[in-house]
Amino acid sequence: MFLNRRTLLQTTASGFGYMAFSALAAQASAKDNKNPLAPKSPHFTPKAKHVIFLCMDGGPSHVDTFDYKPKLQSDDGKPYSRGRFNGAKLLGSPWKFKKSGQSGQMISELFPHLAQQADDLCILNGMHTDIPNHPQAFLQMHCGIFQFPRPSLGSWVLYGLGTENENLPGFITIAPPPTNGGPANYGASFLPAVYQGTKIAGNGPRQFGEDAKVANIENSKQSVFAQRQQLDFLQSLNRNALDQMGPNPNIEGLIESYELGFRMQAELPKVMDTKNESQETLKRYGIGEAETNVFGKQCLIARKMVEAGVRFVEVTKPAWDQHRNLKNDLAANCHAVDQPAAALIADLKARGLLKDTLVIWGGEFGRTPAAQGNDGRDHNSKGYSMWMAGGGVKGGLTYGKTDDYGFEAVEGKVHIHDWHATILALLGLDHEKLTCRYAGREMRLTDTKGTVVKAIMT
Repeated sequence: MFLNRRTLLQTTASGFGYMAFSALAAQASAKDNKNPLAPKSPHFTPKAKHVIFLCMDGGPSHVDTFDYKPKLQSDDGKPYSRGRFNGAKLLGSPWKFKKSGQSGQMISELFPHLAQQADDLCILNGMHTDIPNHPQAFLQMHCGIFQFPRPSLGSWVLYGLGTENENLPGFITIAPPPTNGGPANYGASFLPAVYQGTKIAGNGPRQFGEDAKVANIENSKQSVFAQRQQLDFLQSLNRNALDQMGPNPNIEGLIESYELGFRMQAELPKVMDTKNESQETLKRYGIGEAETNVFGKQCLIARKMVEAGVRFVEVTKPAWDQHRNLKNDLAANCHAVDQPAAALIADLKARGLLKDTLVIWGGEFGRTPAAQGNDGRDHNSKGYSMWMAGGGVKGGLTYGKTDDYGFEAVEGKVHIHDWHATILALLGLDHEKLTCRYAGREMRLTDTKGTVVKAIMT
């Protein structure tokens, strides 16, 4: 069709108007959503809104805890030749397993309290990952891959969903380890810095006691009003630098972190305080008892954080690397976490929070069925156990299976990429759509892999 000059100008003028309107609308939208931590809509209806990850640093032995292997018991002491374990002897578990709950899940006697919550547990016995070394496996559990810096699971969740309380961090990690990747396990990498985790720890890198707090949010020398004036001046300098430089994630993250730090002063101490909890609650979590006090307090604070709107909370219990002293050290570790973890599930359920909160327990890999020395187990990435509770998973379900000795996952296999994809799906996030463009391509937590395990979802 032939268009004369006048008709062409009349027609294209409308297009210019639409372009201008689109630009103004985009500016207005950006202004309305200025807070990057504001709640965001998920990709689809979520089953969970919050996550509490009980991270067992060191690789708990699955064949002594949640993966019952009667043949390993009956063949205790026999030679085992598979892979690098030629000449080693099988080591039957020193602990008995029994059916627990109405579901009849087999759980070790090391977890008498968690056994009482069996009908809320979804035990994954077909877990597997790529490398049986702590640094690589621990980073992969948190960040999807270990070869290059990547955002952590908590950062991806916060990036995708935002948080429900602007006065608290959306992602908190309690007593994270300084090794096996250190801060990278709660870092944001190429995501804006505002999505990285906030560390809470006491004296020493792995300690958490009465002194545990977030650093630098208290100021005993200035009133709140004086701090606000000082911060306003500082932020004016930061925003001036931002205006001159243009978009800059580092400056933007700094501005947001300062504002969040100021707001946290009023609310975080209340969440961290357990003194106002009833004696019944403290006793239920094992707080006040030497063996369970630390982890009990961490679990209680995790519950309080979720209740206050924090999106993702991670609690780390170290020292599960039992190459030797398995009987004493594994028993001590299980005793330290059993009662608090069980209390956390029961407490969340009683408060109506478990249905919206996904609780996860596990470490970076499992242990070998063959003995290391007389009383230890080596690393095993080919098959191990983790469990989930609440947040849209089927309770009372044991999913997946390792071989007769517990060495390799053979049924219901769940790779760490599948685990990540499933966690995101429970939160209403499509792992293939939750991306950030970096280094010329769309990056995601699951890299180019990952399948949602729908069989464990309600």
